Amino acid sequence: MGIITCSNVTKKFGDFTALNSVSLDIPQGEIFGLLGPNGAGKTTLIRIINQITLPDAGEIIFDGHPMRESDIENIGYLPEERGLYKKMKVGEQALYLARLKGMSNAEATKVLKEWFVKFGIQAWWNKKVEELSKGMAQKIQFIITVLHRPKLLILDEPFSGFDPVNVNLIRKEILDMKAAGTTIILSTHNMESVEELCDNIALINKSNLIVSGNTDAIRREYGNNQVELVYRSGEKLSGLIGGISADAAKMPFEIVSDEQGKNGWRAVLEIPRDVRSAQVLGSIINSVDVVSYQELVPRMKDIFIKLVSNN
Repeated sequence: MGIITCSNVTKKFGDFTALNSVSLDIPQGEIFGLLGPNGAGKTTLIRIINQITLPDAGEIIFDGHPMRESDIENIGYLPEERGLYKKMKVGEQALYLARLKGMSNAEATKVLKEWFVKFGIQAWWNKKVEELSKGMAQKIQFIITVLHRPKLLILDEPFSGFDPVNVNLIRKEILDMKAAGTTIILSTHNMESVEELCDNIALINKSNLIVSGNTDAIRREYGNNQVELVYRSGEKLSGLIGGISADAAKMPFEIVSDEQGKNGWRAVLEIPRDVRSAQVLGSIINSVDVVSYQELVPRMKDIFIKLVSNN
């Protein structure tokens, strides 16, 4: 059992069903991607885990027990819509929010100053939030979210508003927290971040759980079975075998693309799952000089579009 287990969680708003009997398990100490198009039900599930709202049916188990109000102190939540008080000074506000998470004033001051030094923002302590840029305010809110070292960290579009340098800074902190044992739920539309960071994912669409499990396993199961072939030849492969869409009866693959690259011709081949690489290479080895042959792991973006479009 993971740190969070959702069992048949259902939530309705009037006649609209936001979550329809969703069950999933979020493993301890990993980064879990919560994915889905706008309006799918992700934010509703996050709000239920944070006890901002309650489910109409089903149960949330947190760290081995039915979730209770006191568990909120062990959760850090960075919402997509940030919520700092613009007229308050940065340090004053950070201390206030840290106290709400159960930290003493002395402990919060010490840890905050460590984070401000780490992020190089010591000069911001006495500035008002309204004086900060969007990116600066995002940094402050991130610090406030992780300050109390929560067991569970929920990040909703954490890289929004950051330049590439600060994206790398926040990504490093996320990975460091994972290494220290924090479980992280990452809700994002950035599929590159999902591929780089997430160990497991769940995809919700139209209030229903579509798929959940290990990220790499899902990419292999739902992606197209494609390989990249780099070869040398006086003629492109599609010309040698009679066209861009080879007859499957003659060749054990279909050519998706075929073009000249820096190191020779480059073809992308789609292969039936019951066909082995030896069969593919055996069918072309006498026609071209093979430079390289490698599997193309499907992109999460393509799988996301495919699964959402089919449901």
